Amino acid sequence: MITLNQIAKEYKKVRVLDVEALEIPKGQSFGLVGNNGAGKTTMFSMLLDLVRPTTGYIMNNDVRVDQSEAWKPFTAAFLDESFLIGYLTPEEYFYFIGELRGQNKADVDRLLKGFEDFFNGEILGVKKYLRDLSKGNQKKVGIVAALIGNPEVIILDEPFANLDPTTQIRLKKILRELKETTEVTVLISSHDLMHVTEVCERIVVLEKGVVVKDIKTSPETLKELEVFFSGELKENVPAS
Repeated sequence: MITLNQIAKEYKKVRVLDVEALEIPKGQSFGLVGNNGAGKTTMFSMLLDLVRPTTGYIMNNDVRVDQSEAWKPFTAAFLDESFLIGYLTPEEYFYFIGELRGQNKADVDRLLKGFEDFFNGEILGVKKYLRDLSKGNQKKVGIVAALIGNPEVIILDEPFANLDPTTQIRLKKILRELKETTEVTVLISSHDLMHVTEVCERIVVLEKGVVVKDIKTSPETLKELEVFFSGELKENVPAS
């Protein structure tokens, strides 16, 4: 459903992303991992046409994202709090997103009811503006808003960051249920190797903008990633 074709991005002649070809099929739970500066957020920003590639292009369900907005009705995302509208309450924001996606208040309320445990009494009815919520609670709002309107593609950048352990566990349950009960394609970037291996069936590793691993998740994946990022493999390579 999503394809990256000869994608490269340069800033001041420094190449920060260089992906020759990458395909993400419909319904896949896809994880993107890498150290700071690996190019994860740049890649996700390109998927949303927030950043234009220096070369190459991205297709989302046969729509070229930099040439048409036809991908927007079936694609949702939460990258950071800049996606929120700070002077709205959570309820106002949810209804606003619902209206954009053809959902009435009753539709949105039905969806929100299923996330009472995730909200943990800290989101709805608190009479606070989004700007006054904690980073973790802002993230909860952004993630749930991305689920409104039954999108076919959901893109989440560092969804586990700033969440307490209980909320992280609940989020993993939500993401697993999405994979099991719908055809939605979920793309997640994360620094947390354990969480991403638990919820993603495929994991791609970026290093300095280049894909260095493309793994089908298995019980051995977490250890494989830990070994890779620890540098043990590189340290054990004998000198020539």
